[in-house]
Amino acid sequence: MTNISAVIITYNEERNIGRCLDSLEGIADDIVVVDSFSTDKTGKICKAKGVRFVQHKFEGHIEQKNYAIIQAQYPHILSLDADEALSEKLKKLILEVKADWQYDGYYINRLTNYCGKWIRHCGWYPDRKLRLWDSAKGRWGGINPHDKFEMVEGSVTSNLKGDLLHYSFYSIKEHITQVNKFTDISSDALLKKGLKSNLFKIIFNPIVKFIRDYFFKLGFLDGFYGLVICTISAHAKFLKYVKAYAK
Repeated sequence: MTNISAVIITYNEERNIGRCLDSLEGIADDIVVVDSFSTDKTGKICKAKGVRFVQHKFEGHIEQKNYAIIQAQYPHILSLDADEALSEKLKKLILEVKADWQYDGYYINRLTNYCGKWIRHCGWYPDRKLRLWDSAKGRWGGINPHDKFEMVEGSVTSNLKGDLLHYSFYSIKEHITQVNKFTDISSDALLKKGLKSNLFKIIFNPIVKFIRDYFFKLGFLDGFYGLVICTISAHAKFLKYVKAYAK
């Protein structure tokens, strides 16, 4: 049996963290929460549930998640966000992996709940994420705030069919607020990597994004919220490039 450490980063996640931790019961052999000095009840909830609670200054999503890995007791990591939880089917599959670990990493399908509705299109599903892996085989990379775990060359991965339940936004206003915050981060990250914005990207990338997600990715099948998601996602693309262009 392979022991695994569940690793979660948090900041003011009192609304979500309890559900996330409860879903790990009987699955994780070690749970560590790395918190960016929350001002709500996140710490109290974590301590009440008996998990290890470590506070560390936030320097970026990638940096914080790489720091979190080294806090884990075991090298095999299950990485979750505080607003995520394991479905029952996924729990069973992870237990099977623990009993017979065969790959360097495992991708998991993420199913997002948006304003109370499960979104199965818009490019949001299956939204495969590499969340279960041998930490010796890679590290977090990508461009903040869109981090991803990058495996070393030659690593072998598989895909688990169960869903990771993602409770994203409880209101449209929350989505818009996060987009404004994240596009500040992503535009800075773009420039730090030496990538430039231009008028072509500002004008056409959002249009292409909307057409792809709403029509080709069947966002219209998600009804009203499908339209909202595709429109806001296209606007996020616009904000990212226009902010980078203006700096």
